[in-house]
Amino acid sequence: MTEEVSLADVLAAREALEGVTVTTPMEESRWLSALVGGPVSLKCENLQRTGSFKSRGAYVRIARLSADQRANGVVAASAGNHAQGVALAASTLGIRSTVFMPEGAPIPKEKATRGYGADVVFHGRYLEDSLAAAQEYAERTGAVLIHPFDHVDIVAGQGTLGLEVLEQAPDVRTVLVPTGGGGLLAGVAIAVKALRPDVRVVGVQAEGAAAYPGSLAAGQPVPLESMSTMADGIAVGRPGDITFAAVRDHVDEIITVSEESLSRALLALIERAKQVVEPAGAAAVAALLDNPTGFDTPAVAVLSGGNIDPLLLSKVIRHGLAAAGRYLYLRVCIPDLPGGLASLLSEVGAEGANVLEVAHERISPSLTLNEVEVRIQLETRGEPHAEHLMARLRERGYRVQ
Repeated sequence: MTEEVSLADVLAAREALEGVTVTTPMEESRWLSALVGGPVSLKCENLQRTGSFKSRGAYVRIARLSADQRANGVVAASAGNHAQGVALAASTLGIRSTVFMPEGAPIPKEKATRGYGADVVFHGRYLEDSLAAAQEYAERTGAVLIHPFDHVDIVAGQGTLGLEVLEQAPDVRTVLVPTGGGGLLAGVAIAVKALRPDVRVVGVQAEGAAAYPGSLAAGQPVPLESMSTMADGIAVGRPGDITFAAVRDHVDEIITVSEESLSRALLALIERAKQVVEPAGAAAVAALLDNPTGFDTPAVAVLSGGNIDPLLLSKVIRHGLAAAGRYLYLRVCIPDLPGGLASLLSEVGAEGANVLEVAHERISPSLTLNEVEVRIQLETRGEPHAEHLMARLRERGYRVQ
């Protein structure tokens, strides 16, 4: 029989976390409120210690180990956020920690994990590969495996975030939670539904790593055959047994968001909310952007983490600008005559677009002898501006793709 977590467990976890984690801010979001037509707030768990909610569950789990269990240390598998939570908790409690990470885990997360005192070992492509290696290490050394989500203490610790949501936004009607293995979603749902069963709890997964829809349809955890998403923090191929049961019993809905939506949400959070989050941390906001009228308000979107590699951040910002129509890539046929390019650029400039890059293509079966294709990358003010520019060029007789 699957172990269950109760409200009493969450309340006890809160006592254990006193003085260890912080009560993260709840920020009103005027731009999201205007978009959805009702109050929206952001639960800024990206400002938690270690940069994510993971420190809540990790500390509760490790603090409850016996002296004999602590003697051989702890081991974990993580793409980064759980790793930092385990490393901080273990060092705080004077316990040795080892963390297995998938190859390609974000460099800042690796460095931070080492900085908190853990030994880091890279193994496998996916979290499941690292988890298998961590389990083997635990069996070989006697270290206690600290699962990233599938343990009652982990779920209870993450559930303390749900208590804070209800206290900081007492009139909330919808809570949206980024979801990977389901530890945070399960904990929040258990706490929220116990105290406010009328509140709708929604889990949000990345389309390329959405294990819950298929698992819920099958009635049991079903592993994904493959995953592909920039949101490494929620890239989990199989729900846990404990978290699956809790999500099945307490969560109202699971929805998915695309990579474009994640990047648009991350960019919007930087520009409008002044909050730096990782792609996984932007999932709840992505859901609001995708379906502004789909959720009762007041709504709370959880920003689950803010640990992002600056190199990935720059890529995601560019991706977000493109998804929002603020980067425009055009292929335009112009006469192969002196002044042809200048005329095209004059039209672009008159429309107020900024040219980022220009390239010529003279050899193509689609071109006549007197034509040249110009590939031009532009910066615009958004989709309406981009559409207006393309319409202007076509009105001037240009063939635009």
